[in-house]
Amino acid sequence: MSTSARDNAFLQEMGIGPLWTLRNAQPDEALPDALAAPAQEAASEAAPMPAAVPTAVPTAVPTAVTMPAPPAVVARAVPPAATPAASPATDSAWGEEPPGPPPTEEDIAAMDWAQLRNAIANCTRCGLCKGGRKPVYGNGAQQARWFVAAGASTASDEKERQPVSGEPGKLLANMLAAVELSRDSNVYVTNLIKCRPTSANGGDRAPSAEEALACRPYLDRELALSGAPLVLTLGQIAANALQGKPLQETLAGSRGQVHEVGGVKLVATLHPGELLRRGADKALAWADLCLARAHDGRPG
Repeated sequence: MSTSARDNAFLQEMGIGPLWTLRNAQPDEALPDALAAPAQEAASEAAPMPAAVPTAVPTAVPTAVTMPAPPAVVARAVPPAATPAASPATDSAWGEEPPGPPPTEEDIAAMDWAQLRNAIANCTRCGLCKGGRKPVYGNGAQQARWFVAAGASTASDEKERQPVSGEPGKLLANMLAAVELSRDSNVYVTNLIKCRPTSANGGDRAPSAEEALACRPYLDRELALSGAPLVLTLGQIAANALQGKPLQETLAGSRGQVHEVGGVKLVATLHPGELLRRGADKALAWADLCLARAHDGRPG
């Protein structure tokens, strides 16, 4: 399809140059003289077009080459969105799976020693697990004759990483030796409250009923795993908690009798820490030890 001289004339009048023309195109013979001159001028202007085309094409190409600028903008926009999301996930706990719910009493009741220790290490059953405090695990003979239960972990327990530690621990060792027992061979010792309850100034405090209730399943499982036929509680917190009494109740109501917890005999006595402060009460503790010794199933 070619552009006629008449079309070129109209395009010229409208200020639009011809798109393309044939080099040998002749003006239409029927074109009036008035339009012939403009048509010839248009034809003469159109003739150099083949030479101008190579110039126009390179000019357009650089313009097209600069078009990748928008992708560059997109590339700059994408990394900021991806980088913050990837970095925290790698460098912080937020990238890990959230911790699961704390174990139920049924879960704890089916655990072995290793599973129980792991559950205590990762426990979130009460607020004592927060603040960077470390739980104090029970220790001693895993197959035991006596199961000795104290109340709450103390600062000394937390430091030495064992229940009933320091000077109270030494006195407990002497008490057990008096009835031919030891933590190393046939006694398992634990605290009811595994994490140390602290006051506002960082000192030791008595545990709450909720804290005792949260830790109770761990102690029950320790007792079952140890197979001990007798429990000796140290102090009022452990004695009351294991009997389901208010923690504030005095120890006098539990001493001097043989109780039962989960089918196991229980004898309550004073905590060695109390005996160090009130030496005269050691006679009471000796009577409690003799009572426990008479009901632990050993002959004689």
